[in-house]
Amino acid sequence: MAGLRITLIIALVSSTVFAQQADRSFNEWDKNKDGRLVRDELPQRIRGNFDRVDRDKDGFISLKEHLAVMSRARKSRQSRVPDAVTMMRDIAYAGTDNPRQKLDLVLPKKRATEKPLPVIVFIHGGGWRNGDKRSGIGRVAGFVATGQFAGASIGYRLTDEAQWPAQIHDCKAAIRFLKGNAKKYNIDPDRIAVWGTSAGGHLVAMLGVSGGVKELEGTLGSHLDQDGRVAAVVNFFGPSELLTMNAKPGKIDHDAADSPEGKLIGGAIQKNRDKARQASPITWVSKDDASILNMHGTEDPLVIYDQSVSFHAALQKAGVDSTLVTVKGAGHGFGGPEVDLCVRTFLENRLLGRSRKLKDQTIQLSPR
Repeated sequence: MAGLRITLIIALVSSTVFAQQADRSFNEWDKNKDGRLVRDELPQRIRGNFDRVDRDKDGFISLKEHLAVMSRARKSRQSRVPDAVTMMRDIAYAGTDNPRQKLDLVLPKKRATEKPLPVIVFIHGGGWRNGDKRSGIGRVAGFVATGQFAGASIGYRLTDEAQWPAQIHDCKAAIRFLKGNAKKYNIDPDRIAVWGTSAGGHLVAMLGVSGGVKELEGTLGSHLDQDGRVAAVVNFFGPSELLTMNAKPGKIDHDAADSPEGKLIGGAIQKNRDKARQASPITWVSKDDASILNMHGTEDPLVIYDQSVSFHAALQKAGVDSTLVTVKGAGHGFGGPEVDLCVRTFLENRLLGRSRKLKDQTIQLSPR
């Protein structure tokens, strides 16, 4: 539907990032800064939607109206599943009835091969306190529709319910569940990639670097004969070293006890340094880690760009196959064909053995 093209923000990131980007697009279009949008201020390609968005018919679009239509479009995209895939929702991976400890599995109706398929697993963001697994379906479904991949989106306990290391225990239990059911779903347990944004980026990075770390493995579920290792990681702007989150000014005081990081570990991170280190991916870097793609915007006000720079450097120093894609001028959340190409190139190389390998680079997103 043409009207949904107004979702220029990234509708599949956490609700926090969604609101920030929706507000930003409104401000970018509001040329005279009067807090309202008239038809001529909208990009040409979406002006035809003006009357639909202007719900009260007062001749302009308010921020409230703008956010409302963006939210409706976001929910529509989250729930949309291509006809070429089969969705299995709310599979309990930890042997509990906790709605957070469930995953959605996406399989192609027509496989490109009868051999077990590699799996792309999405883990949502939201500061470890918001978001849910529904936001990951749109990320993986397109890959699955090609018939070359299986996909999953997993939930995990948020910080209002449990503190670290509960979140990584949940994620590893979900990976073990997929491995334990590999024959049932005809998926390849040795070709699992994980992809996450923000807090989800942190969790997928942890999965990539903490293989074999007993204290982070947990004992959830009935597949303890499996391990939580993964083959590849796509980390979108995830925190990598909690103790240095305040190294440069941003919109959040990460050292505060009520910051997302403070809520994660149960107290101000500078006063709980050992636990903050345990919850930092950079702590666990070793030469046997998974291949990792880090993508980060240079103007990220929530998780500073340096978090991915230092993580990438540590991975390379240890001999890990790490790639850093810098998104020039981007904030906390980005998308577009340039980003999609990087992710696709990386995953096809690591999971399908395609020869083209992604290299460190800086990309500039196309004008919206």
